[in-house]
Amino acid sequence: MSDYYNAFEISPVPAPGPDAVAPEPFRGIYGMPAFVTIPTSDLAASVDFWTRGLGFIELFSIPGGVVHLRRWAFQDVLLVPAERVPEQAPAMSVSFACVLSQIDALAEACRALRPDSIDGPRDTPWNTRDLEVVTPENARIVFTAAKEWDPASKEARDLAAVGITAPDLGDNGEHA
Repeated sequence: MSDYYNAFEISPVPAPGPDAVAPEPFRGIYGMPAFVTIPTSDLAASVDFWTRGLGFIELFSIPGGVVHLRRWAFQDVLLVPAERVPEQAPAMSVSFACVLSQIDALAEACRALRPDSIDGPRDTPWNTRDLEVVTPENARIVFTAAKEWDPASKEARDLAAVGITAPDLGDNGEHA
């Protein structure tokens, strides 16, 4: 028996590949295992950017209190009123999974709403393509899409050098 567990069985994130299809926004109510709370001084402008630019839906709102946004299951954001927001984005970011076919559309939508809001897309050494977005609240959001696994790629060799291999190529040791 292998210690490897295929986490895609419980994840809303589809397996990487050229035909990967993003799930629809999840509208169900569940106990959130994690979420992001973002203060905003202009709730309407924030909701507009998050929905039209980043593809979130407004799950519900409590007037003057909170707007609960969501994309896929477990991608929850709470926008809360604040008197002011930071003048610049912090070094810290929060990342949301997406599929490769969404990266360019996200960049285009955000650029149309706020021309200087995006950085990228760029490919990473861990085999993803990432798009960084700075929202109207100066939150740093990264959309990350897994690229198709190529065992002959530099990324695969670099990951193998630290003990991470594709599930069908080895046991991944402590990383399983």
